[in-house]
Amino acid sequence: MELSEILSTVDEQSAGRWFEILHPVEGGPLGLRLKLAGPDSRQQAEALAIMTDELAEAADAEGRVTGQDREAIRRRFLARIVLDWEATEDGKPVPFSFSAVLKLMGVAYVRSQVDAYGAARAPYFVGAYDAEA
Repeated sequence: MELSEILSTVDEQSAGRWFEILHPVEGGPLGLRLKLAGPDSRQQAEALAIMTDELAEAADAEGRVTGQDREAIRRRFLARIVLDWEATEDGKPVPFSFSAVLKLMGVAYVRSQVDAYGAARAPYFVGAYDAEA
């Protein structure tokens, strides 16, 4: 792999890839697609830096962060790596916003799928995934 190809992965991952949320039991698509920034993207680097700052701010005098605070901070991290979505309610598109995505991250199976997909590198490499599928 050439150096330019390695460096271009940041741009490709920053553009994001579409990911279909799957039913937690049956495994079929639910009709909700999220566009996620990849693990080597600028968005994930920035979200990680913000998460680190938030954890430091939430720490008590002994450096401990409560589980509740840690989970809320993690949800915000995951919401920050979602670049767009295709979501509907009553047959109408739901506008994309950070607060709407943050609310969605309150659903455990959605959060775990976003976490797993957002950490995977394979879907972001050229030819590994059709971004328009």
